[in-house]
Amino acid sequence: MGARALAISDSYGGYRQRLVEQLQAKGIRDLAVLRAVSAVPRHLFVPDSVRHRAYEDSALPIASGQTISQPWVQARSLQELALTGREKVLEVGAGSGYQTALLSQLAFSVVAVERVPGLADAARTVIRDLGIRNVVIMVGDGTLGWRSLAPFDAIVVAAASPSVPEPLIEQLAEGGRMVIPVGDREEQTLIRVDKTAAGITQTPLSDVRFVPLLGELGWRDGG
Repeated sequence: MGARALAISDSYGGYRQRLVEQLQAKGIRDLAVLRAVSAVPRHLFVPDSVRHRAYEDSALPIASGQTISQPWVQARSLQELALTGREKVLEVGAGSGYQTALLSQLAFSVVAVERVPGLADAARTVIRDLGIRNVVIMVGDGTLGWRSLAPFDAIVVAAASPSVPEPLIEQLAEGGRMVIPVGDREEQTLIRVDKTAAGITQTPLSDVRFVPLLGELGWRDGG
């Protein structure tokens, strides 16, 4: 793995730079994260109907009743992971694949899990067309992680869970970090989980609102 091509030539570069400046003004300081935001074409990961809003710092609707998260929330999550480019990362909730593409620029390899097959297929297509080769997108229940490829140096969860799923803690390598929104279906707190030899610590970061994490150890459909 390790191939992170982004073969793009478009007219959106100025919009991406403006978004980077907005994120900096809101406290994003990790230069690698800012470079990734500047490089990845978010407009390719949203429906045509909202493409004109692709570089707003706001969540946007995508297919299957899901959303692409607010760029600041994604950038904050990735900044908290403090990636160096050598890590194997698990992403729970690939959605349209935008955050997956950001991670491809920040980590050595990315395993993304998406429960909706149609979303996974669409994300794979955009990722492939961008020439990104250090990502695999799997279809499955992200609350269970992906045990056969564990442990992971970092985990980022892109949907709200009622608690931190135990399999994700188990699959996080010692010394690793996980960022996950935890709370009820309406309001959550973004939490950083650190796993060390001494145990697990959880640090609240900010109040957020995500779609619910559906699965065996998350929320159930309709419940």
